[in-house]
Amino acid sequence: MSDPRAHDFIWISDRSALESDNVLPDWINSSWRTALPLVVRRDQRADGAIPVGIRGLTRIQRAAAWVNPAAVVRVVTPESLVSDVNALLQSPFVSQQPVQALITLSSLQLPFPWGVTGSCAFALASDIPVMHADSDLDLLVRCDSPATPAQFLDFYDQLQRLPCRADVQINTPQGGFALSEWLRGGDVMLKTATGPFRVRDPWQSLTG
Repeated sequence: MSDPRAHDFIWISDRSALESDNVLPDWINSSWRTALPLVVRRDQRADGAIPVGIRGLTRIQRAAAWVNPAAVVRVVTPESLVSDVNALLQSPFVSQQPVQALITLSSLQLPFPWGVTGSCAFALASDIPVMHADSDLDLLVRCDSPATPAQFLDFYDQLQRLPCRADVQINTPQGGFALSEWLRGGDVMLKTATGPFRVRDPWQSLTG
């Protein structure tokens, strides 16, 4: 099993594997169960614990925690959730606009690995109806090597034709940044495990 990355979903073997810097909210004890996925977030701890976000059934039910890597029993990546268009077509959420948008994108030849995050991804990974009529589509693009804005213009044009609003985060080895901000030119806000940074080159090592 590969090490989970930001935006991956993980499942754990036991609720006791959840650790928190603060007291976890009551709804976790009453309604969260290990059949539900946790989403890997950006943070780091010296002991190598995995930073996760816990999602409940309502928009306000969110909590941050840590998980011992030994407790992880399954990992699902954003890319794997869009890898099988037949699975999307058979999804109980196929009528929802974000899933319709994924089906459209799956039919295109895109030059980089991509996947889905956010509420649409959580619904696909858990079969729990957390999407709403106004839900945006959150996408992730893996781009480990330096790229230019010109390489994304056609992709960005395709996004404007989707049936719902789409927000795209480009992930580099250093962190993640918004595609729309990058295409406007200038510095971008790069989200990393040690916090956000304004950078000109999101592929450049921050420790160099």
